[in-house]
Amino acid sequence: MKGKVRLPVVSGLLIALSVAFSLTARGEEAGTGHYIPGATSSFIDMLPDRDTSTFVYANAFTYYDGSTGAAKDLELGGLLTANAKGTIYSETSLFLYQAPFKIAGGQIGVSLIVPYVWLKVQGDVLLSGRRFAPSIHREDTANGFGDVEMLPVMIGWKHGDLKWQGQFGVYAPTGTFNKGDLANIGRNYWTFEPGAALSYLSTKFGLEVTAFAGFDFNTKNGTTEYQTGDQFHLDGTVAEHLPLLGGFVGGGVNGYFYQQITGDSGSGATLGGFEGMTAGIGPIFSYAYRIGDFDLAGEAKWLPELGVANRLNGNAVWFKIGLSYASKPAEPLPGM
Repeated sequence: MKGKVRLPVVSGLLIALSVAFSLTARGEEAGTGHYIPGATSSFIDMLPDRDTSTFVYANAFTYYDGSTGAAKDLELGGLLTANAKGTIYSETSLFLYQAPFKIAGGQIGVSLIVPYVWLKVQGDVLLSGRRFAPSIHREDTANGFGDVEMLPVMIGWKHGDLKWQGQFGVYAPTGTFNKGDLANIGRNYWTFEPGAALSYLSTKFGLEVTAFAGFDFNTKNGTTEYQTGDQFHLDGTVAEHLPLLGGFVGGGVNGYFYQQITGDSGSGATLGGFEGMTAGIGPIFSYAYRIGDFDLAGEAKWLPELGVANRLNGNAVWFKIGLSYASKPAEPLPGM
């Protein structure tokens, strides 16, 4: 490839869209925490690297379908449920602002993430609340605004082709939760999420290697008296980016590992510690394009789960698109 690859400054368009599908019935209560593996994993999810005020809007459409099978039970809305199946569609909006000043040499940003979710869950509810008890089949649906995520602290640095950042996110229980419902839009507890990321994107060869890591610390669901354990998650992407169609097209592999590091507790945790784990890998494709002072970025990926414990097992599909605007014109792309 001649010259250098200069991708439009689209980083940060799609950061932390994790809440987009955090409400699927998936150990943790309902078999899932707030963070969904694969939510942040590529250079697009890094903060913008402009030395000026930058405004970002992004949208993610997500689809997930999974099931537990006959051998695994889940706690859903305080109900012990066998043969659980969950399907979710969601549209999530992200609003991000990056300040024109720096602290300790790093660029500062804040973000708000708001999901709207359509959820369908079905399963065999065990009537006595105990395993292997008589059951009744139920199917619940729900839709509405879910738990929002706020990132009041984001700071990123850059040196050549290498970028790294730290951030702190807070998931608020703004979505609806009703005890006794299989399908709940909200989680009904707070989650505090410190995280860090490292991304290398070669301006000469277009090679990308990106990794995001974070810990989720959860409060108790006071309605069900269920304390979900804390989790660790690691997401990564290896991809190649080439100039095409007036912008840059990327293709590669996205993978993740998610592990609950402390057990569930509380009187509502009838299944015990019930620590969940999942891992998966799948293809990822992206496209970046500059239109005047605006940067446009899109991403699509399919993430089948390959190894699962105490969660739903299924497939996720993501479509993301975002637009950023800086208060002063960006450097033009080569040949434009």
